[in-house]
Amino acid sequence: MVYITTGLVDVLLSMADDRDPQGVTVGLTVTTAADLDTDLDPETPVFTHFYHPDAGGSVQAVFGMDLASPRTQGRFVSHPDGDDRLRKRDDLHEVVFVAVPPWDAVVAYDRSGSELPVQVVDAVPPSESVT
Repeated sequence: MVYITTGLVDVLLSMADDRDPQGVTVGLTVTTAADLDTDLDPETPVFTHFYHPDAGGSVQAVFGMDLASPRTQGRFVSHPDGDDRLRKRDDLHEVVFVAVPPWDAVVAYDRSGSELPVQVVDAVPPSESVT
């Protein structure tokens, strides 16, 4: 089972809808359930945050690699063509969430391409500060 917050799902689906007919790829990170207001085991990882897909675009254009985003535990990809199966080009992470039109749900896969059950958690991640 993989866990993702309602707010993160909403943002990701909105991004996919905004970019349609182009696809979008977004790095995702987790927060342990201990830092959230949930009934989950405190050690359970919950996907809560994303790295904006345009971050580091100029560095990537010059050097051909993404140096701006730290390593992430997951990835979100949209498939505007409507095929929700995981593809080899979907930059495989531990967990890959895939969405297709009409942009109302996500499907999750593990690194080997097996579908994973998803539970959307109604929890708000803790506030973060840049300072």
